Amino acid sequence: MSSRQRHDSLDMLRGFAILGILVMNIQAFSMPWPAYANPFAYGDMSGLNGIVYFASHVFFDTKFYSLFAMMFGAGLALMAERASHEGVWASGRHYRRMLFLAIVGLLHGFFIWYGDILFIYAVCGSVAWLFRRRRTATLLIVAALFLIIPILLALFVNWSMQFWPEETVRGLEMWWGAASPAVAADLAAYSGAYSEQLAVRAETYLSVITWGLVTTVFWHATGLMLLGMALYRLGLLTAQASSRHYLLIAIIGSAIGLLMTLWGLQEIGARDWAFPWTKFVGRQFNNIGAPFMALAYLSLLMLLYRSGLARRLQAGLQAVGRTALSNYLLQSLICTTVFYGHGLGLFGEVSRSQQLLVVFAIWLVQILLSSYWLRHFRQGPVEWVARGFSHLQIAPLRKVR
Repeated sequence: MSSRQRHDSLDMLRGFAILGILVMNIQAFSMPWPAYANPFAYGDMSGLNGIVYFASHVFFDTKFYSLFAMMFGAGLALMAERASHEGVWASGRHYRRMLFLAIVGLLHGFFIWYGDILFIYAVCGSVAWLFRRRRTATLLIVAALFLIIPILLALFVNWSMQFWPEETVRGLEMWWGAASPAVAADLAAYSGAYSEQLAVRAETYLSVITWGLVTTVFWHATGLMLLGMALYRLGLLTAQASSRHYLLIAIIGSAIGLLMTLWGLQEIGARDWAFPWTKFVGRQFNNIGAPFMALAYLSLLMLLYRSGLARRLQAGLQAVGRTALSNYLLQSLICTTVFYGHGLGLFGEVSRSQQLLVVFAIWLVQILLSSYWLRHFRQGPVEWVARGFSHLQIAPLRKVR
């Protein structure tokens, strides 16, 4: 398989991941943030809305984020491989790229959307890079350890709460349900003018990149990146494994992923979404199952890639994948314009089933726009700036005809 073909398979996986992530992110764009973790905190859950939540949780929640983090790790392995072949010092380029991502991420998180992942990826990518020369088996072992740590931390917090002051537990529980002060604060801020959003967004984003980073996301994202590095070396992300292996991974991954996710939903429902069990224990079922589902998705996509079927769909996903950073930021710009008060002002007014229509529309726009852009330009606009920053040189953006 040629180098270009290997890159095409990576681009297709990356494009698939960036589009799938929007199914979950749309809930955070359009509703107060407590509704993301607890669907009963805000919004109707009857009929089609409940079905949409169930399907999005089972098939999308954390699964596409896991796949995207794996692809980020694969990108690190690819960069190290290229540097070795070219005989250049890659660490300088890598850390300049991470610095660029961190700067863009902070701007994105504080001034556009608090759900930014770029700053976190810059931190995790800086650590994952240190493992680039480790053996594949070592990467897999360390990845598993990193993925287990946030689960153990969550279980420890849940167990330890019996020793916490009762008023502290009640205070945390207040933020969990429909009476959460965050619901009213988000509705007021994001339905208002841009200036009214800044303080609320900054407070939420700071909690994400401090407490959330240390206790959960750093371990999870870094573990997935290391897993992606290992999978790239094994050829699983570049369609080099046998069809039998891909089919076996798809069956086992989907079986474990679905079993854990559905089991978790059953246990959460049996406890009526009670805090703190749901937050610290119940959600761990999905966190365990998500990487397995991500492996199943990538295996099915590699089978599709090797089959040569749906070439136009594959080309569209590859175009989105080649411009993934630009498309990630574009999703935020579109969604905040649609839902926030400085745009159409639909925040808190769009049901979960209606949110899917917005998702489908954005998917179509991004596939068509990415395909059109790459007919005229070599890279996405943000990718072009990132490359210039990391390589310390400006390459032509427009294709020469």
